[in-house]
Amino acid sequence: MRELLLRLWDSRIAVAAVILFAVGFVTLLLHRNLLKKIIGLNIMDTAAYLLLTSLGYIENRLSPIIQNGDTDPTRYVNPLPAGLVLTGIVVSVSVTAVMLALTVRLYQRYHSLNLDEIYASAQKEHGV
Repeated sequence: MRELLLRLWDSRIAVAAVILFAVGFVTLLLHRNLLKKIIGLNIMDTAAYLLLTSLGYIENRLSPIIQNGDTDPTRYVNPLPAGLVLTGIVVSVSVTAVMLALTVRLYQRYHSLNLDEIYASAQKEHGV
């Protein structure tokens, strides 16, 4: 048991990322409110970025900027995970903006953010 706790402590950032991802996933699945679904998706994004960042970090290494002419790659952290995280953040902000804009339009049209009410109103409107 002690060994398991030590392993969990050593990978505490990955465990936190998995817990955050699970919270976001459950929020996305269980709530019918569109804003809560958007928040759940953003929590899932954050968990993925946290995991990527933690996996890309290597203790006792320098940032990937050549210092004092030292070009030995084993002395520097790999910049690829940081670039992926930065790109992912930009994409997720854009996707969130589009989702929020669509949510505003849905609210203006159906006067609700509850998916069940939107479905019912849309079916009534289209005669289905």
